[in-house]
Amino acid sequence: MEDIEYLRTPEERFDGVPDFPFAPQYAQVPGGLRIHFVDEGPPDGDVVVLLHGEPSWSFLYRRMIPILADAGYRVIAPDLIGFGRSDKPMRRDDHTYERHVEWIRSLLLDHLDLSEVTLFAQDWGGLIGLRVVAEHPDRFSRVAIANTALPVGEGAASQAFLNWRQSSQTMPDFLSGRIVQSATATALAPEIVAAYDAPFPDSTFQVGPRMMPVLVPITPDDPAASANGRAWEVLRTWQRPFLTLFSDGDPITRGRETRFQAEVPGAAGQPHQTITDAGHFLQEDKGEEIARLLVAFVGRTPK
Repeated sequence: MEDIEYLRTPEERFDGVPDFPFAPQYAQVPGGLRIHFVDEGPPDGDVVVLLHGEPSWSFLYRRMIPILADAGYRVIAPDLIGFGRSDKPMRRDDHTYERHVEWIRSLLLDHLDLSEVTLFAQDWGGLIGLRVVAEHPDRFSRVAIANTALPVGEGAASQAFLNWRQSSQTMPDFLSGRIVQSATATALAPEIVAAYDAPFPDSTFQVGPRMMPVLVPITPDDPAASANGRAWEVLRTWQRPFLTLFSDGDPITRGRETRFQAEVPGAAGQPHQTITDAGHFLQEDKGEEIARLLVAFVGRTPK
């Protein structure tokens, strides 16, 4: 992959971000881009990877990281390219589904060389993370997903998603903090809303968040549909533990968990949970509860 032209958010934009004391870590991924990740907990602990979606960043996991680290796990929480402290490619064409999969794969498997990984993924974190799991199943011990999908362009997309896809391209100001607030069940303090806006000093930094909704395959001829179909073929043979933790208040992904429960062998017999009183960004609404469920999930399902 040739080098990509990018913007880098000034570090001072993150000064004063509340409840996020984690030292930034960086790696280089294909395209000459710098990707940011949080790396907390004992270095020799079992690894839990937390993947966020759009338009959030690893800040979304600020209340979950300490609980998992205190339980003895090494917690890795990346910022997707285009988000958070990671570099932000400037051209829409630089953002493809395949590239986002490769950027996360490169970080987790090449740079960090992780194995026996427990993945927790939400929103685009699932669309990307499940592809990495399916393409490198030997590196993962268990998977938990929340409010996500792995679409192959078959069947009708939800009207809620189609509305979001359209508005994401036409809204004059793409205000990430306001978007996150609109998809949570709880009211966010002004400083929390500001933290979601921090990565984006102006609209030139927001190409990635704006582009992601149109990368979701909604027709069979979408470039990512066949690759996602191949990933489903692997997931239908996945025997390792697979847990769904979807919320009760997300119109975009509501009901998507049933396909995973029915088709992934490792989901059989797992204590799948519906997280109540939570919106799309359920980590904001019930982060501590989800972290405790993950600790229990890892504890009862040995490698």
